[in-house]
Amino acid sequence: MSRAPVTETVGGRSYGVPVRPDPASPQARPRQASLDDLGRPLAEVTFVVVDLETTGTSAATSEITEIGAVRVRGGEILAEMSTLVRPSAGIPPMVSVITGITDAMVATAPAEAEVVPTFLEFARGAVLVAHNAPFDLGFLRAAVERCGYPQPAWEHLDTLRVARRVISRDEAPDCRLGTLARLFRSTTAPCHRALADAQATVDVLHGLFERLGNLGVRTLEEVHEYSSRVSSAQRRKRHLADGLPTGPGVYVFRGADGRALYVGTSRSVRSRVRTYFTASEPRTRMAEMVALAERVDAIGCAHALEAEVRELRLIAEHKPPYNRRSRFPERAVYVRLTDEPFPRLSRVRAARDDGTYLGPFGSVREADDAADALLAAVPLRQCTPRLSPRVRRPACALADLGRCGAPCDGREDVDAYARHVAAARAAITGDPAPVVAVATRRMDRLAAEERYEEAAVTRDRMIAFVRAAARGQRLAALTRVPELVAAAPTADAGWDLVVVRYGRLASAVTVARGIDPRPWVDAAVASAETVRPGPGPAPCASVEETERIGRWLAGSGVRLVRLDGTWSWPAAGATRAARSYAAPTTAATPATAATPTPSPTATASTTAGPAAAASTATAAGPARPPGWTGPAAVN
Repeated sequence: MSRAPVTETVGGRSYGVPVRPDPASPQARPRQASLDDLGRPLAEVTFVVVDLETTGTSAATSEITEIGAVRVRGGEILAEMSTLVRPSAGIPPMVSVITGITDAMVATAPAEAEVVPTFLEFARGAVLVAHNAPFDLGFLRAAVERCGYPQPAWEHLDTLRVARRVISRDEAPDCRLGTLARLFRSTTAPCHRALADAQATVDVLHGLFERLGNLGVRTLEEVHEYSSRVSSAQRRKRHLADGLPTGPGVYVFRGADGRALYVGTSRSVRSRVRTYFTASEPRTRMAEMVALAERVDAIGCAHALEAEVRELRLIAEHKPPYNRRSRFPERAVYVRLTDEPFPRLSRVRAARDDGTYLGPFGSVREADDAADALLAAVPLRQCTPRLSPRVRRPACALADLGRCGAPCDGREDVDAYARHVAAARAAITGDPAPVVAVATRRMDRLAAEERYEEAAVTRDRMIAFVRAAARGQRLAALTRVPELVAAAPTADAGWDLVVVRYGRLASAVTVARGIDPRPWVDAAVASAETVRPGPGPAPCASVEETERIGRWLAGSGVRLVRLDGTWSWPAAGATRAARSYAAPTTAATPATAATPTPSPTATASTTAGPAAAASTATAAGPARPPGWTGPAAVN
């Protein structure tokens, strides 16, 4: 007969002792394991909740500047770790603004090679927890690799993923850490500092565990399964992906009444649609959409850019309820320089003429901030009545403060006031340096007086103006080109061709490897959509469409084939200034990302756009170097 192991407790630890048990004892009786024995109870698992601050968003090109971690088990905090990390390069200014971590603060901090082994020891034997765990784990793995350590087999839990399964939209508008911290009444408010954010994540984790406990989820394995489960009803709809194209395109989920529920795009439509029915969907609204969907329509496209453009157009047309972005392009806000004897700035919803516009903006507040920055540098009038040189009105207090030339009471005539108008127009369409200079002087003065909140307001207004001016200049540069033909090399040595007219995608073609692309260029131009020019910054397409085309044209390897007209923007324009204030995180949507600053041409007043030949190419034919066998290079 074999001997059953019995434990003896020594110093609070249990050790196996092979002695013969009493046959009448409960330990000797056979017992069937319960379901609770099949997993690790959450109360017995040690978690290390970690948060990082970094110099950017890419683990391949950015570094860690701060690590904060909290070790918890059974709802109790066992230990905390917090340290700044000295990166090998400087911290971008906008990152310092967000996190409050400056180069001076990390100058004497330990280097990455000193911090990584400390964290590895701190996290040993624990389950890592982070809010948006792929981001933090990506940086940690990159740091471990740079330091020469083997990659740990970290088991991890993502509170963002779990929250999307547990929290409904009625409870919280989103699942950001700050929103969840308020929902669960965290004792620590997230503030973009590593330890504080980690402490807030601990409270969020415990709040989520309470919710999961009410659902019968009590082990770590059950948490993993719950956050990634796919319902049987969801799997039964996988046949909706049958017959869809395997290449790039747009797909439209439709309900029982045929209404578009959601529009998406993918490089492989069938594979992407199938994942909605066979893979975990962390977004609650997407699970709701899949439950309502009865069929999926698809439109095959020549390449990814055409698919992205068609997606934008379909979303704007159908306004699907489960798409959050791009549904209302008509809600864009502009700041317009009015056309009258004494112009002023006016906030408008649409650009209906060829006047001077600043924007577009995503919100009224952002538009007002940009207008305030311009008015601080240029003394345009701020009153709303229409003024005439023949009619006099009492001046307001702005005239006494020197912030208005008071054309209302005759202190400035039309010619004198026109100088202010010209300065405002030059700042919007050309060099924003005067606006930046005035804002910088004010920020320096406020900072010297320790009025940091007011300095931050001035900074935000300046950034809003610079980014809007840069966006408008990029749009104007592309929307005034009657026709542009460009090509991008594909992975299989073919070509993706586009025909763009006045900022609108008019035709798209893919040329296979080994085929002369020139006849295909002629065919694409001949079959392209007819586009008529119109007024405003983006007259023929949505702003997002034109900007996506601009980013595609600025991509690596893209070649300019034909250009009817000129594609350029000012050498000292707002695009270059906006790069200094580029947001380090996803706060800036792809639609507002800055295009790389082009290289200067021989002229002093302008630089070429992303197309190197933009200032001189015409419709006379393709711009090709001698011996060219494909389209001419853009960059």
